[in-house]
Amino acid sequence: MDLTSLLIFAGALVVSAGSPGPSIAALVARVLTRGVRDVLPFLAAMWVGEAIWLSLAIFGLAVVAQSFHLAFVVIKWAGVAYLLWLAWKMWTAPVAEEGAALPKSDSPIKLFLAGMAVTLGNPKIMVFYLALLPTIVDLGAVTVLGWAELTATMAVVLIAVDLGWAFAAAQARRLLRSPRATRIANRVSATAMAGAAGAIATR
Repeated sequence: MDLTSLLIFAGALVVSAGSPGPSIAALVARVLTRGVRDVLPFLAAMWVGEAIWLSLAIFGLAVVAQSFHLAFVVIKWAGVAYLLWLAWKMWTAPVAEEGAALPKSDSPIKLFLAGMAVTLGNPKIMVFYLALLPTIVDLGAVTVLGWAELTATMAVVLIAVDLGWAFAAAQARRLLRSPRATRIANRVSATAMAGAAGAIATR
C-alpha cells in the first residue's frame, strides 16, 4: 500500500481517536482513580478491539456483523452494565488516608474484558472504517500485506493517542492529594464512566 494512503488513514484516525468518546472517557476515568499502570490491560483490549473492527471493515464482513446482530447487542449491554458497576464502585469508594494502602486493583483479565466490552460495544468504530477506507483504498483488492500495513498504522496511532490521554490523566491525578480532592476525583471519574456507559447504550 502506498505511503500517501497510509498517511491519510493515519491523519483521519488521529482526529477520530483523539476526540473524547466512550472509550476515552472510560480510559481517563480509570487512570484518575487507579493510575496508568493499572490501565494497561484495558488499553491493550481497546487496541485489540479496534483491530477486530478494522479487520471486519477491510474484509467486507459488515454483513456478517449484521447477521450476528444479537451477539453484538449482548456484548454492548454487557459492556454498559460493567461500566455502570465500575462507576458505582468509584462513586462509593472510601477515601484512603495518607499512608494507607491503596485498594486492590481489578485483575488484569477483568480489565482486559472491560476494554473489549467498551470497544466491541461501540459499532461506530466499524462505521468509521467503512466510511473512510473506500476513499483511500480499493477494499476488494486489499491483500494480507495491505491489511497488515493498515492494522500496524492503526496500532501506532492509537497507542500514541491513548497513551497521551492516559499520561495527561496521570498528571492530573498527581495533583489530587487531599481526601476531599480524591473524593471529588472519584465522583467525577464515576460520572465519566457512567457517561461512557450511557453513550454506548444510546448508540
